[in-house]
Amino acid sequence: MGGIREDLAYDPPCHPRACAIQACLTKNSYQEEKCQSQINALYECCNSFYKEQGEEAKTPSCPKPSLLRLRMKQRGQES
Repeated sequence: MGGIREDLAYDPPCHPRACAIQACLTKNSYQEEKCQSQINALYECCNSFYKEQGEEAKTPSCPKPSLLRLRMKQRGQES
């Protein structure tokens, strides 16, 4: 998988990160706890997306900014 810059340039942004979560969940019988690094990577990408594009930007791969911040805070990922 590429870096965040590459994933932000993808259409839609961060889509490869979202696909990685789906692949991990499928491989691990939908046990979310086994896919934490993929989830963290998506949230990091989404956070960068909103910082670069503004909070009004949209991509189907990312939760809304307020929900993203809440989830990152719950995971100890605040930036």
